[in-house]
Amino acid sequence: MKIFDSFYINGQWQKAQGKDRWAVINPATEMVIAQVPMGNSADVDAAVAAAKAAFPAWSTTSAAERERLINRVADLMTEREDDLCDAVSQAMGCPRHLTPGLQVKGPTGAMRGFAARAHQMEEVKEAGNSLIVKEPVGVCGFINPWNYPLHQFVGKVAPALAAGCTLVIKPSEQTPLQDLIMAEIMHEAGIPAGVFNLVIGSGPDVGAAISAHPDIDMVSFTGSTRAGKLIAKSAADTVKRVTQELGGKSAYIITEDADLEAAVKYGVEDVMINTGQTCTALTRMLVPTSRYKEAQALAKTHAESLEVGSGEHAFVGPMSSARQKATVLSYIEKGIEEGATLLTGGTDMPSHLSKGFYVKPTIFADVNNQMTIAREEIFGPVLVMIPYTDIDDAVAIANDTPYGLSSGVYAKDRDSGIAIARRLRAGQCYVNGGGFNYLAPFGGYKQSGNGREFGDEGMHEFIEIKAMQL
Repeated sequence: MKIFDSFYINGQWQKAQGKDRWAVINPATEMVIAQVPMGNSADVDAAVAAAKAAFPAWSTTSAAERERLINRVADLMTEREDDLCDAVSQAMGCPRHLTPGLQVKGPTGAMRGFAARAHQMEEVKEAGNSLIVKEPVGVCGFINPWNYPLHQFVGKVAPALAAGCTLVIKPSEQTPLQDLIMAEIMHEAGIPAGVFNLVIGSGPDVGAAISAHPDIDMVSFTGSTRAGKLIAKSAADTVKRVTQELGGKSAYIITEDADLEAAVKYGVEDVMINTGQTCTALTRMLVPTSRYKEAQALAKTHAESLEVGSGEHAFVGPMSSARQKATVLSYIEKGIEEGATLLTGGTDMPSHLSKGFYVKPTIFADVNNQMTIAREEIFGPVLVMIPYTDIDDAVAIANDTPYGLSSGVYAKDRDSGIAIARRLRAGQCYVNGGGFNYLAPFGGYKQSGNGREFGDEGMHEFIEIKAMQL
């Protein structure tokens, strides 16, 4: 077991001022694999002071220098890919053979992709008698989740560094190990002292201190809508900029003329990958009534073919924690109580496993959009199948949600899918099995948050615009 006692603040490892400790548990084995310190407001104050002091120099470095340093960080991420994969897999539970492609390689590429974007900060626009220039927003506070920890780390840190911001980052205490490695990488890459600071802690302690801190100019949060509302309220007193990527209950429309087998397979795997712990998961599968029974049979067969465990062929790993497993099981019980038909899965432990926080891939049929399992984010391997009469009905069901993070369409061809995608009130839409793209903006509508990560739009969150009238 690894024992950590320090945070990375002002370019060095400093003993945590908080006295509490957190046991990091491998959810596949239920064994404690590390112990990390839990910070408090004094640790946040020290980190913010370092970031504030470093901002004047870092914000005025050349774009070429920031580009060089960010590329160096990406190089070191590649060199330490195995370490990063082990850290995420062991603390989060993602099967090790899936971790490189699902959790590490994409973020590494995205880090490198932001290096050249540093030059956007040196662009000057003329408008009449004005010069319009870009400046970094200032000191940033980042509060990250446990489900895609390195992905969300890069989505915040990379554009902030490219823009010339300094930062304080709080990983989830459940999955802090890859962030500790990233602090080592930042140090080795030569990121100046105070530019990058890391404090581990709970949301009510460290997260709250970050969101309310008067010397933090911008806060970016990824997590639940409930917590996001609290952060927005806390940040309001200092009128700081707030970017949030929150919950989702995304709909997936399969059209009557689509390749049903391919569409259902894609939909089932989209929900079951990362054990359903994906904010963009297409957890409401909408199927025309004419093909509903056929789709049920296909979904059941494919879900039951997916291996559950941590071995080299496993597709579905454990839930991230005992608490998350209990939450998911309570939703499955609720679905049964509400009268939905349990096609496969349920609340029993997979028969071949004796330990670990596992939940069977679960599919419900005969679901209507007013059931709890169709309204609330479950964040587990649970798919609900909802019938619809025509495309207008499907679009109405899809948009009947307080969320708007993601969506999906599987149609007979690209143009048909795009036409439906344009009608869905969500920040992204996966058409005919399209994959995630780090060049595109990521974020949601409605109670799924505000602002965007990745792509050029991801830079905008960290930029202030100044007009100089000449």
